[in-house]
Amino acid sequence: MDGLKGLERADVLFHNLVAEKKVPGLAVTILNQGKPILKKGYGFSNFENRKRIDPKQTIFRIASISKCITGLALGKMEEDGIIDLDESLYTYVPYYPKKQYDFTLRQLAGHIAGIRGYRGKEFALNQDYSIKEGVGIFKNDPLIFEPGSNYLYNSFDFVLLSLAMQEVSGVPFQQYVKENVLKSLGMENTFPQEDGVENLAQFYTKRSLCFKKAVEVNNVYKLAGGGFLSTSEDVAKLGQCILEQKLLKVETYGQLLTSQIVNENPTYYGIGFQVSKDSKGRNFVGHVGNSVGAYTNLFVYPEAEKVIAVLINCTDPKVQALLDEAIDSIFDL
Repeated sequence: MDGLKGLERADVLFHNLVAEKKVPGLAVTILNQGKPILKKGYGFSNFENRKRIDPKQTIFRIASISKCITGLALGKMEEDGIIDLDESLYTYVPYYPKKQYDFTLRQLAGHIAGIRGYRGKEFALNQDYSIKEGVGIFKNDPLIFEPGSNYLYNSFDFVLLSLAMQEVSGVPFQQYVKENVLKSLGMENTFPQEDGVENLAQFYTKRSLCFKKAVEVNNVYKLAGGGFLSTSEDVAKLGQCILEQKLLKVETYGQLLTSQIVNENPTYYGIGFQVSKDSKGRNFVGHVGNSVGAYTNLFVYPEAEKVIAVLINCTDPKVQALLDEAIDSIFDL
């Protein structure tokens, strides 16, 4: 490894994640000024049939990168005058149980509405719930803080958001997203559910000595916050769209990619996007994701014009520090 720099070093670091049995497999797509400089699969999408990972074809769960897709859809709805981010949720979902405080769609999208996070086995729920049914998991619980006074990252915020989007548009959430975001960006290998999807990776959980098949889950009700499936190539297209500010107006991106403020401090979260700094202090927008059988990174660097998409078919394998090291190598180009 000594003496290796740039892409060569990144490639070896990604390869070693598989060679040292830290992950079962991963797909990586890296764009520099819109051009692919690394598009590669490492390891296996399925141990049993020894199927290799292909960054163009292997379908992964993308976990919370789904929130970026939802953020773009929300921005489109706002531009088209369908929805107002500063309106109360109750304007669009009047039947949601009344809470001590009112809260807006913008607060939901920035995780400052006071909705609680997962409890117990909810992270790995395997129930065939619609979005409306999924809201039933938490709808009767009180807010855990006054909206706007604190920050709590969670996926239930986005279940509620998608319900509001569905109610106001009159079409299923997944249909709106497909027609208004995925098709426009050429994301042909991005799907809302796993049934019938070809080239779907096997999903694993890491054990001390091996990888075990992950438990069965059904993420359809939480599609907006963590349910989409995609390839690293498609996720990189999403990143490039953000970099080039395609699809939406510049002002809309300004809203999505500006950190919310709580008690005069940034939360490092905009609307569906992390707006933060990487391990070396470089500004990025995008998302890190973790779900059953998946760990994902989308890092978009506006100043450097770089997009990095990494998808792993394993529940959080505790390799972010190594991914950070590989990403850092890209800046040696």
